[in-house]
Amino acid sequence: MKKEAVLYKKEKENKVKCGLCNHRCFISEGNKGVCGVRKNEEGKLYTLVYEKAIAENIDPIEKKPLFHFLPGTLSLSIATVGCNFRCLHCQNADISQISEQQKINNGLLEVLGNNLSVEQVVKDAKDNNCPSISYTYTEPTIFLEYALDIMKLAKKEGLKNVWVSNGYMTKEAINLIAPYLDAINVDLKAFTEKFYQEICGAKLQPILDNLKEIKKKKVWLEIATLLIPTKNDSLKEIKEMASFIKSELGNEIPWHISRFFPTYKLGNLPPTDVEKIRKAIEIGKKTGLKYVYSGNLIGDSFENTYCPECGEKMIDRAGYSIKRFDIAGKCGICNTNLNLIL
Repeated sequence: MKKEAVLYKKEKENKVKCGLCNHRCFISEGNKGVCGVRKNEEGKLYTLVYEKAIAENIDPIEKKPLFHFLPGTLSLSIATVGCNFRCLHCQNADISQISEQQKINNGLLEVLGNNLSVEQVVKDAKDNNCPSISYTYTEPTIFLEYALDIMKLAKKEGLKNVWVSNGYMTKEAINLIAPYLDAINVDLKAFTEKFYQEICGAKLQPILDNLKEIKKKKVWLEIATLLIPTKNDSLKEIKEMASFIKSELGNEIPWHISRFFPTYKLGNLPPTDVEKIRKAIEIGKKTGLKYVYSGNLIGDSFENTYCPECGEKMIDRAGYSIKRFDIAGKCGICNTNLNLIL
């Protein structure tokens, strides 16, 4: 469904300037922005993916990954096609990078996806006993109009809203979603401009600024970093990321450090050495972060949540199955707050 977009300005000669993400695209008539799903038609900007879902699944909340937000629950997860990044290692490239691929319907070109109304998404979440809806798989910023309408209705119905994001939205976009957003996992993909420009087609600084803004808005925040051999896995860079998280965001922010496997356009690289993951976790903890987790290492002990005070295991994870030993979000041994959103 085509719907007029939010956060854009009309310019001269029927051009528009999109204010949704930090690309801030100038779009000529008949063209689309970087995301591929926002189009200028006769001087108006339209979203092409409103109520057009490419994916709808029920996932464990831990898959996002969110380890401290509603642990052990399910989340209805949705996405549309398109993305404002061009990550060479994208694990969902089959849906994030296909906005230009369209289907013929009654002789007309249409963006890929199935019609899924705002009301139906919320109903599906409730019918399947999901206490939250996650906007994920692709970048939710690029389908903000759709996501925001769902979020507003979900909030009225007592459901929580979760974003899994690259963090490249504008401050204006954050202001729109923050009243309805309960939790977000942001990919801090690296800590150099070189990586973001060459690997993602974006810039680092807006993401760092947004992480601080999200924290100010009191939205529960967790951070994920995929360690890619030779690209973002130097000890210096890992230390810089850990220091930024602790000093600018807080030592209670969970940091998920995940193992890379060859994929998409980085199929020539080897998987991340497991010891590099462990070394990164060690650096995070020595920096003073309370909760540093491994990712893509099912059954690893660093998937578990340990009390930051006494060291006792409080959440035992094996993949997406968990056992909890805390008492209402506090350590069952020493009563320390485990920073859980229950």
